[in-house]
Amino acid sequence: MKLQNKIVVVTGGGSGLGRELVLALLKRGASVAAVDINASTLEETVKLAGMNSANLATYAVNVADRAQVEALPEQVISRFGAVDGIINNAGVIQPFVKLKDLDYAAIDRVMNVNLFGTLYMTKAFLPHLLARPEAHITNISSMGGFLPVPGQTIYGASKAAVKLMTEGLSSELQGTNVRVTVVFPGAMGTNIAENSGVMNTLKMTGAEAPPVKILSADKAARIVLDGIESNQYRVLVGNDARLMDAIYRLHPQRAARFILNQMSGLLSQ
Repeated sequence: MKLQNKIVVVTGGGSGLGRELVLALLKRGASVAAVDINASTLEETVKLAGMNSANLATYAVNVADRAQVEALPEQVISRFGAVDGIINNAGVIQPFVKLKDLDYAAIDRVMNVNLFGTLYMTKAFLPHLLARPEAHITNISSMGGFLPVPGQTIYGASKAAVKLMTEGLSSELQGTNVRVTVVFPGAMGTNIAENSGVMNTLKMTGAEAPPVKILSADKAARIVLDGIESNQYRVLVGNDARLMDAIYRLHPQRAARFILNQMSGLLSQ
């Protein structure tokens, strides 16, 4: 789906990849409804949009709150007249601890935002998307959604669920006007750890950190939007995601051991 003159909803639009998606969409001629739980960071996104902010509306919504999400389509359509696409980007990670040490409050938060937030948005907007001449749903999974990352086991489970939900939805929507893309980012330069409240569990510094080349959020956004415009089924974002996808397909256990070795410095015994 070409994005010029389209109306797109982006969750997590107040920071990181979500903010860069909003700004890049505006530059491509789209109108954008930016959604985030943090109203102040949404205002920062508006300022960064500059002259393009005339085509930007913001909504302080908690995607894990079904009632708030279900009220959102009417608000967006009242502002723009229609909705042509959604990008479910909002997400949080868990503290970098093993499953045995992860409390249920953290588990609930990760699952509610990453999986149920994506589900609520999809269910709320899908009837409106089906009424458009063409429309698109993009769900952001993760490299951790197909490859186990120790210390992020529940995060990975939530993103694996997003992966399969998106792929199933794509199959269900065959023959309709709605196309579906699932995105697997690798390491990106975003503030997801800070926004997730887990900075105190990040213990690696300097030489201890794994040798991963971090992709900037603006470059990641361009890759995602190019994937939408070419109606790609799946989009791998970053060299690390592409490499590990290939290795995991050939030898899943070897790939899992490699990631364990890279991440072991983050985990307490």
